Amino acid sequence: MLSKYIVSLFVVAMISTGAVAQEQSTSVEPAAVELDPAAVPAEENLLQLDLSTGGRVTIQLYPDKAPQHVERIKTLTRQGFYNGLIFHRVIEGFMAQTGDPTGTGMGGSELPDLKAEFSSFPHLRGVVSMARAQGEDSANSQFFIVFYPRFALDKKYTVFGRVVAGMQYVDAINRGEPPAIPSRILQASIDADGKAPPTPGAFSPMPKKEITLDDLNAPIKP
Repeated sequence: MLSKYIVSLFVVAMISTGAVAQEQSTSVEPAAVELDPAAVPAEENLLQLDLSTGGRVTIQLYPDKAPQHVERIKTLTRQGFYNGLIFHRVIEGFMAQTGDPTGTGMGGSELPDLKAEFSSFPHLRGVVSMARAQGEDSANSQFFIVFYPRFALDKKYTVFGRVVAGMQYVDAINRGEPPAIPSRILQASIDADGKAPPTPGAFSPMPKKEITLDDLNAPIKP
């Protein structure tokens, strides 16, 4: 099903034609970006995502760059909104998108859409940005995590955070639009709230194997 909340079609077209190859060749890894220690937020601005791919992903939130979007993410997280949601749109070499309770790409929260808060912070590997419809002010609850730099998205989508730990669990998210067996957010929490990860048995990494008809017909397990 075509997602309402998608990254611009021209960007996807650039990817399919190889137009972003130069960006990939000059990719900047997270370790190469230095943040001013005085600007690094405390536990209140750390988002923890416990994924079904095997562990916890820590995301540094940037309230100085996108205060309303950070507040929205924190509000929904504390409501338990993201718990159990799937990554419904995952494109190899591009990004993983989640935050839709319907799992179709057409849904969002009951809260009003947000006014865009574009900034100059680039879409580097691990950056977390808000998905939206065609209108700039249509972001609501869906967000995506970038696998590789995508500078064509800069100043067109609101960056509100970046993965600072656990990127290997993001890399392991199952691909597809939607994936045949979607990966999930088991639990989302704000670090200041001190929530422990789910029990080890709750983490069930998806095996790397060829998808069969049985897989396609199998029910999705929580």
